[in-house]
Amino acid sequence: MEALLTAKASDYSPQMAVTPKPGLGDEADWIARAQRADTGAFERLYRMHVDKIYGLCLRMTGNVAEAEDCAQDAFIQAWNKIDRFRGESAFATWLHRIAVNSVLGRMRKSKRERDRIELAGEIADSPTTATDSGELRDLSNAVNRLPEGARHVFVLYAVYGYSHEEAGDMLGIAPGTSKAQLHRARRLLAQQLEKEGFEQ
Repeated sequence: MEALLTAKASDYSPQMAVTPKPGLGDEADWIARAQRADTGAFERLYRMHVDKIYGLCLRMTGNVAEAEDCAQDAFIQAWNKIDRFRGESAFATWLHRIAVNSVLGRMRKSKRERDRIELAGEIADSPTTATDSGELRDLSNAVNRLPEGARHVFVLYAVYGYSHEEAGDMLGIAPGTSKAQLHRARRLLAQQLEKEGFEQ
């Protein structure tokens, strides 16, 4: 199964996005077959949802390689857990929860290493150049620059349309914290874009 789930960023293409979408009945049939260990049915589910899952991972991590790894991990987990899917939410929502958990788990594991790298960068005391000015070229770059908590809430709430309750549940935070992080994200985005001369 893992051989099916080795897509790279170049595999996430507009052509995949325009593949005819099955009806809900078809998806339910594929889910039922996948739950009986039918790898062909799961591959159809994978092809149907891979773009959105990769997109979610990319927006949450802001890094292509990390997003590829997280998306692949999410689908491996989905394959291993598909017998636990009970249809209490949409299959896409269930996959989103797995992908969010994959991203958060990967970030927790690598936090110590990132902290060491950041500390080494501060100690290096390299001179600032014109290319270090942090110019933002578009909103996507601005979102990538948000602190993790604010970025995650912004992506789930403002990009994917989850409620604060749903976003909080996925991220393991209270709805009030989700609202506060969204407010923070919007404030920081406005500041960044204003600094770069974008019209408000």
